This record gives sequence, C-alpha cells and structure tokens, in this order.
Amino acid sequence: MPQALTIRPAIASDATTIVEFIRALAIYEKLEHEAQATEADIARDLFGADPKVFCEIAEWAGKPVGFALWFYTYSTFQGRHGIWLEDLYVNPAMRGKSIGKSLLVHLAQRCVAEELGRFEWWVLDWNEPSINFYKSQGGVMQDEWTKVRVDGEALRKLGRQD
Repeated sequence: MPQALTIRPAIASDATTIVEFIRALAIYEKLEHEAQATEADIARDLFGADPKVFCEIAEWAGKPVGFALWFYTYSTFQGRHGIWLEDLYVNPAMRGKSIGKSLLVHLAQRCVAEELGRFEWWVLDWNEPSINFYKSQGGVMQDEWTKVRVDGEALRKLGRQD
C-alpha cells in the first residue's frame, strides 16, 4: 500500500462522502438515472443497529479519494460465505496510484483471514479499463452466467403472488 494511502472502515459521518462517490460512479457507468440512494439510506443501512452492508474508505494524505462498498454472500456449493463487492470507486484524479488495487487487496485479505470462499463483483461489459485491471489482479470473467433482476412494479407484482 502506498505510504500516503490509508484504508479504514467507514463511519457514520462518511455518509455524505459515500453518496458523492456513488453518484460519481453512477455517472461514470452511465447509470446516473438509477442512483437514488440518499444520505439517510446510507446512514440507516451502513451505520444502523444491525448493518448488512459495509464500506471501506480509501484516504490519500487524510482525504477520502475512493471507497469499496460490500456485503457477505453465501455459496451453497462451497459451504462458505464470501464477499460481494457492490461498488469500487476511486476519484479519476487519483487513479494510477494503486488505490483501487489496495482496496481489492484489503478485501481479499479479509476473505483469507475469515476463511471465506469467494470474492466477487460485476463489471460492465463495455468497461475495458476495469476489465483489464480486474484480470490483471487474477479476476476471471464469468460469462456463462446471466444476471436476473426483478424491481419496480414487476417486484411489487411478484410480491403480491399467493
């Protein structure tokens, strides 16, 4: 890890920064229209009584420059928990300083220390720089799987089924 870099668990006062990172990531991914999370949502879900999602903040010389938001998963095939990396973002001006790699290493070390079976995440198929970066870190693209999502009115309709 570069000397000017520290990685620490997010705290409640980071909620504004986390939302800013989420919005910046959504803009980069051309998904700004989907970014609806508020500071209240982040405060409730990351810092409430029983959090189910977690966040690491990357700081360069004491200033937040990136984040990794993650949660535990479970593989029935492995019989082990894993980590799902929901978001990884580093400010564009700070890229090339091993910050993203350091966040990945930090979470991989958690997986190893906790004897977890997997560390997984999505990457958009058009995002060649990220795909190449993840491959360089040992990531293997899982092209044989198709993501399924039910949300909005379809989710409400499915939820009304008897």
